[in-house]
Amino acid sequence: MINALVLFLFLFPFACISSSSPNNCPKCGIMDVPYPLSTSDNCGNPNYKIYCKNETLEFLSSVGFYYKILNINPHTSSLIISPPVIKKHSCQSSDLSLGGFKIDENSPFNISSRNTVMLFNCSENILLSPLNCSSSSPCRRFEEANEGRNCKNTLCCSYLKDTSMTSHRIRIRDQGCTAYISFVDFKVEEAINAWRYGIELQWIPPNN
Repeated sequence: MINALVLFLFLFPFACISSSSPNNCPKCGIMDVPYPLSTSDNCGNPNYKIYCKNETLEFLSSVGFYYKILNINPHTSSLIISPPVIKKHSCQSSDLSLGGFKIDENSPFNISSRNTVMLFNCSENILLSPLNCSSSSPCRRFEEANEGRNCKNTLCCSYLKDTSMTSHRIRIRDQGCTAYISFVDFKVEEAINAWRYGIELQWIPPNN
């Protein structure tokens, strides 16, 4: 009886730790899937759904477009997704028909304020906006680079995705701008090959 009691007291703390530990999902390819992110109904928190397809993590927008996840940082509750490709021989992002990138406003995810967005092939109506569409806009440097050759000599603008703007959408459309790119923690003085390509999303941690 005493031995059984001693064994119970020894194992009880470990049982408590196990039951209270986050239910992490298994790796997807080489990437960890930290809690609360969820790739199935059996792990993580289902409100933080992402997808593992062919050993690649992807984020699904509210309009049905999948974006590859490049990096996850559980310490800052953030992840970085790859913007859609700009189609070859045109200045159109591959999510143009869906209006660009969009997250449901009730989602725990939002677009962080560390993203600098560049818009390309814009109509002249964009000049009425507060965006930087001048000849000194960093989007001009991107257009001149090999990566931006499909949008060279189009009207382009750039802006910092700050807290005064919607944190759930990057909009493009046929009557406005038809392509976009984004860089995280952008520094204009850096060389183009040092720009950090991607769209950073943050998530609100679950209450528990």
